[in-house]
Amino acid sequence: MSSDVVSTKRMKQQALGPYGAVGKALGELDDRIGVAKGGSSFLNKIFPDHWSFMLGEIALYSFIVLLVTGVFLSLYYIPSQAIVTYHGSYLPLDGQHVTQAYASSVDLSFAVRAGLLMRQMHHWATNIFVGAIVIHMARVFFTGAFRKPRELNWTIGSALLILAIVNGFLGYSLPDDLVSGTGIRIAYSILLSIPLVGSYLGFLVFGGNFPGTAVIPRFYILHILIVPGLIIALVSVHMFLLYRQKHTQFPGRGRTEKNVVGSPMFPVFMAKTTGYLFIIGGVTALLGAFAQINPIWQFGPYDASRIGYAVQPDWYMGFLDGALRIWPSWSFHSFGYTIPFEVFIPAIILPGLIFNLIFVWPALERRFTKDHETHNLLDRPSYRPKRTAAGVAVLAFVSVLFLASSTDVIANFFHLPLSAVIWAMRILTIVTPFVAYPLTYKICLELQTTKGGGKRKTPNMVSRTAEGEYVATPAPVYVDDQHDELAPAEVPKFITAATPESDGDGVRTIDR
Repeated sequence: MSSDVVSTKRMKQQALGPYGAVGKALGELDDRIGVAKGGSSFLNKIFPDHWSFMLGEIALYSFIVLLVTGVFLSLYYIPSQAIVTYHGSYLPLDGQHVTQAYASSVDLSFAVRAGLLMRQMHHWATNIFVGAIVIHMARVFFTGAFRKPRELNWTIGSALLILAIVNGFLGYSLPDDLVSGTGIRIAYSILLSIPLVGSYLGFLVFGGNFPGTAVIPRFYILHILIVPGLIIALVSVHMFLLYRQKHTQFPGRGRTEKNVVGSPMFPVFMAKTTGYLFIIGGVTALLGAFAQINPIWQFGPYDASRIGYAVQPDWYMGFLDGALRIWPSWSFHSFGYTIPFEVFIPAIILPGLIFNLIFVWPALERRFTKDHETHNLLDRPSYRPKRTAAGVAVLAFVSVLFLASSTDVIANFFHLPLSAVIWAMRILTIVTPFVAYPLTYKICLELQTTKGGGKRKTPNMVSRTAEGEYVATPAPVYVDDQHDELAPAEVPKFITAATPESDGDGVRTIDR
């Protein structure tokens, strides 16, 4: 090959720039739509390094798993309450009259390749999604991350929690099995309990008297289209505000209200979060493959004259089910109207009070503390004893209600009268928050006066002297004990923007 040919190829490669054809194509694209500046800002976004920030990522990635598996399930599920005679793969059900919704759900489990895996992954991902939101919001609450300027993001997160619970219930109801049908019947009773408009709402949602013929198709549209659309919209706004306002961070060396210390988006955080996405997807797949959940073929089709024993809803509906079980049978009868307080108060008033308290908490705290400052550094829970004690009291109250959703199981397991278990749960529901608040408040005050309280403990070496005395000394710090970060790669040249200074170990500090 002649030198002229070699030089010509080298010149062509040099003309394309250091990133070759891909870089040139991106450069041409940027000449037309101008995304380099925004792309540079995005790639240099700083993420503080703390394990608790993973909780929001769990929620986001489990939602992605929900979308992927939900698309698969929608290809085979039939949202119809029309009655058919079953002649599918599940022989114990052969010849029985069931709805098309139930028949398609059973066939999806046994006759569709990977159908059962997708069904169970979808169900597990729902539980993980709601659980991650709850724990993430608890972290935000106890560390004060909801304060100015992030009150709107707290409101969006609270709305996302409500939508996640509602959509979980809608999806749980679609198979039309005995368990989900019982849940739908309870939902119908809750609608009827609303004074004045309850019967109209029940007729509107169900298309007639229970069970109606339209509730499954309507739930299906809400479940796969309307509620997910609202969730995607709120998640998008949530992420935009997170990007715009930047992350909060825990107090520490070099961290102030005016800067952000952590790893850059590219390549450190991007590599971490991509791997985390695969981990969450893999764990959900393992749960779907080896941990059975919601075996609808064992429950059988819904029949209004039948009910199952020891059946509880998914965990995120447990507090509502528990409240319905233990509330006294009070009702109002007058002027030709009946208001069933035993349903209306625990199912409408109580959840409304809890979620409204969540929504208005930032405003309440700002009003009583007179704190109108901007906060980018987080609190340690022990430094805010009143807020921490209030949060623990509410969590204790909801936890007892969740435990009350298993009154029949508890009574049967311990051979106790059901009435005794119900009364015990009623008393615990009232007493537990009043015990949890002062106990938590006292612990927080003790931690404030304890040296090193609330901080990570360092290992100690215990040795014995010649006199027999035991002495504890701090263990030496080894190289492997040091926190280490991947070194960031240089941002591509076609994105022109100033790069924040790095201290050499991948951790950067930028002004807010």
